[in-house]
Amino acid sequence: MRFLLFTLLACTACLAQIPSSNQIDLYKIIDDVSADRIEKDVRKLAGFGTRNTFSDTISNTRGIGAARRWIKAEFDKISAECGGCLEVFYQKDYVTKDMGSRIPKDAWVVNVVAIQRGTENPNNMVMMSGDIDSRASDTMDFTTDAPGANDNASGMAGTIEAARVLSKRKFKNSIVYVGLSGEEQGLFGGKGLAEYAKKKEWNVIGFLNNDMIGNIKGVDGVIDNREFRIFSEPTDPTDTDRQKAGRRFYGGEVDGISRQLARYIHNSVITYMPEMKPMMVYRLDRFGRGGHHRPFADLGFPGIRIMEAHENYTQQHQDIRKEDGIAYGDVVEHVNFPYARKLTAVNAINLAQLAWAPTRPKSVKIGGIVEADAKLKWDEVKDAVGYKIYWRDTTSPTWDHSRYVGNVTEYTLKEIVIDNSFFGVAAIGADGIESMVSFPSGVFR
Repeated sequence: MRFLLFTLLACTACLAQIPSSNQIDLYKIIDDVSADRIEKDVRKLAGFGTRNTFSDTISNTRGIGAARRWIKAEFDKISAECGGCLEVFYQKDYVTKDMGSRIPKDAWVVNVVAIQRGTENPNNMVMMSGDIDSRASDTMDFTTDAPGANDNASGMAGTIEAARVLSKRKFKNSIVYVGLSGEEQGLFGGKGLAEYAKKKEWNVIGFLNNDMIGNIKGVDGVIDNREFRIFSEPTDPTDTDRQKAGRRFYGGEVDGISRQLARYIHNSVITYMPEMKPMMVYRLDRFGRGGHHRPFADLGFPGIRIMEAHENYTQQHQDIRKEDGIAYGDVVEHVNFPYARKLTAVNAINLAQLAWAPTRPKSVKIGGIVEADAKLKWDEVKDAVGYKIYWRDTTSPTWDHSRYVGNVTEYTLKEIVIDNSFFGVAAIGADGIESMVSFPSGVFR
């Protein structure tokens, strides 16, 4: 009898380790992403000559008007193939010359949006974006050829490809695929869509900005087709003065929601794509520069940037020319499509996980001041079957330790001193897919 009981317990433990169908499907998602389709789309987008936000909107073969109509048509085609599973529309805002020094004339900034509604939580949105627009050396020049093959036809093609792959599946949360305009003139497309999301009261789980995902040869001479960067800022711009003051005593200087999203992606890649080398960069963006995730972070949404690790500045924001033996210009020949496929797959598996996962726990509180044990409690998540507590050394960039604690809303970590680590809580779904980690927002005794 004792042997039988031991055997049953052992089998139960074994079954708990068996991946769910959704976890197994993540590998299929990686395989389904096509470098050939991404290449075809990059060539199509680069073929519009220039996609400057203020370029031709009438022509069917040149300018941003033709580009955004083609992108919308691709999303419409994808939707038709999945039985109308995408809501495809334009979202636009009017910009005028007095709104910035990079605006040569008044015009509409038009985004292309495709929403794949979730079956259970349609207002929970996980978003992937690429930029539609391109630029020449002079950002005010909207007539000179600016193919923008890597910056950012690569990110836009990756977003379309992710929609092709993921639209064949069902998710409890919604996925939004977006082509944004006005990036080169001051992030106007992202700003407009972020404000639209706020007005519609979307619960944005995460915003994944893809800006340049196709170059493997850096200006520094490094060639690497596995490494990529995840940019995220440490804290939330919307934090109150009280929250900022609290960090002096409780920590959390590198634990804002965008940083948690970066850690989530890093862990996902290490787990499902171990051949890749994700590099978390503790900065909003490149030094002194910006991207379309910033407007989302500005409004309190988790927003990160995914991009190549080694940039080549001779191929960014440059007129096509040759000087001193150097070929300038962002042309198709410089894009590495197998690499763009890999970074598209990175996005796709994280979109899928966040769309399958429960929402992250709210109101996580921590206790254990001048005690031997760390204590945590949190609000129940309706679609979670259990929770996992994470902790790490205060100097570690990643969540290195974890414990599954079951379907409870409070737990004590015996003999783990609160002073020496940072802590967080994730919700676990029935399929084993986890939410992002929530960092404590309060304390208790």
